[in-house]
Amino acid sequence: MSSFSVRFLTPPPCSPSSLSCRPKTPTCLSATTPTAAPATSPPPPPSEVDASRLEPRVEQRDGYWVLKEEYRGGINPQEKVKLESDPMKLFMENGIEQLSKMSLEEIERSKLTKDDIDVRLKWLGLFHRRKHQYGRFMMRLKLPNGITTSAQTRYLASVIKKYGKDGCADVTTRQNWQIRGVVLSDVPEILKGLAEVGLTSLQSGMDNVRNPVGNPLAGIDPREIADTRPYTNLLSQFITNNFLGNPAVSNLPRKWNVCVVGSHELYEHPHINDLAYMPANKDGRFGFNLLVGGFFSAKRCAEAVPLDAWVSADDVIPLCKAVLEAFRDLGFRGNRQKTRMMWLIDELGIEVFRAEVEKRMPEKKLERASQEDLIDKQWERRDYLGVHPQKQEDLSYVGIHIPVGRIQADELNELARIADEYGTGELRLTVEQNIIIPNIQNSKLETLLKEPLLKERFSPEPSILMKTLVACTGNQFCGQAIIETKARALKVTDEVERHLSVSRPVRMHWTGCPNTCGQVQVADIGFMGCMTRDENGKAVEGVDIYLGGKIGSDSHLGEVYKKGVPCKDLVPIVVDIMVNKFGAVLRNREEGDE
Repeated sequence: MSSFSVRFLTPPPCSPSSLSCRPKTPTCLSATTPTAAPATSPPPPPSEVDASRLEPRVEQRDGYWVLKEEYRGGINPQEKVKLESDPMKLFMENGIEQLSKMSLEEIERSKLTKDDIDVRLKWLGLFHRRKHQYGRFMMRLKLPNGITTSAQTRYLASVIKKYGKDGCADVTTRQNWQIRGVVLSDVPEILKGLAEVGLTSLQSGMDNVRNPVGNPLAGIDPREIADTRPYTNLLSQFITNNFLGNPAVSNLPRKWNVCVVGSHELYEHPHINDLAYMPANKDGRFGFNLLVGGFFSAKRCAEAVPLDAWVSADDVIPLCKAVLEAFRDLGFRGNRQKTRMMWLIDELGIEVFRAEVEKRMPEKKLERASQEDLIDKQWERRDYLGVHPQKQEDLSYVGIHIPVGRIQADELNELARIADEYGTGELRLTVEQNIIIPNIQNSKLETLLKEPLLKERFSPEPSILMKTLVACTGNQFCGQAIIETKARALKVTDEVERHLSVSRPVRMHWTGCPNTCGQVQVADIGFMGCMTRDENGKAVEGVDIYLGGKIGSDSHLGEVYKKGVPCKDLVPIVVDIMVNKFGAVLRNREEGDE
């Protein structure tokens, strides 16, 4: 295992002496803060774990990390696919060139090549839509902190435009782009085009680290804690080895999510990440307390827990590397429903897991958590949609609503033009599937707001229920989705708004299946797709309804409120929930009172 550290060429974005980096309220917090360990109680001794359980289960062979023979019993089918041929070879040994020249008929004749297009290509960010778009792929990118440029946006538009009705783009719940309609023969050229504009799709699917999430207002918010951009960029560079491929972290037991928090609002949703960096000072140094293990899956959802550890800003990458290596080396590779990192933490206990991370740090040391948490727990969450002043004089940012994250090629081109004409060519994606246009001169705001795209399609001032609406891909494209989500989410929300007057945002999330890509458990109201039966006993598309999810410092996951509701019956049920749980008022009653 190699050891290294990453040093910033400039001072960390939030130095201890910088008043602008400190919260506006006192930072003295109680020992019950979720990101810190109690100040007085010593850490518990590590629980008893047999030494043999802490032996690494993988080893390096010919530049790739493979599962040792003695640990191959009972492994899941995906692990067998990885053993047969390491997926990274499709990129690092240019196997994609040969594969792209084969016809689908040729590919289907061999298990190896069939597994290539259905499984291994996910390491290149390519997902075969075998069920609904046979022969076409969704391509997921890497976009650290959700920041992209007009040139990158135009390139993505050019890719999807050639695919006509099959081509479109989606903003994801990890500040990322997914593009649709891709055909295999085009992939080598698309990968080259991505690289030319500074993008990659490498290591964005399956058992890899997903897009590093950061504060969408990084560097422009007058009240930010720290600028997350340097950290998310470094994380992405490390994970992909600067777009060259990093086999050391590409054979994980399961997918793995990371975020760096820079906002009091916790726009980054740290509680649902495998690793979350929470800003905290310690002994006059800026750094991060650490949360670990948050995840969603079909069978279990868990909030991240404190690792009781703090790292300086210089050790963000060594810490990430150490956590990933502990997960890679020791993680369970059997039942896929039990292979996320939290299952390993549960098995070993948090102190043993922490010790395994510590011994993989360059100096074999890991400081205990700091009590100087910089996040204001009482902070009132601000809305980033609409027009807001930046910390830079005479500049503003404008948050625009992208209905359920879906964008067409012509709209991408228009967004690129607007970013260039009014700003600095930059666009920022958010985990709520919206977009922020930063660096707009105040003198240009009035003209910007009159742009047809913003007046007719992507409003800075959407209705109160639409602005927080989130939906996964649904069964229009995704083979795992049980129900259609995006169009239905818009239709149901529109109908509910016709019935109600709502005084505050209510976050509604839709997901097409129990994999919960739409993150229904963090929503005020969540809808998880299922099949159910209507009043006549006929099988129909339906949802399980979740209530009570919260984001922010007092975050917690929602729970099932009502199971198996036919989608056609949803509107009156949602109206009832809104009235009884969220203080909404029926429009006919409101009009009568007036």
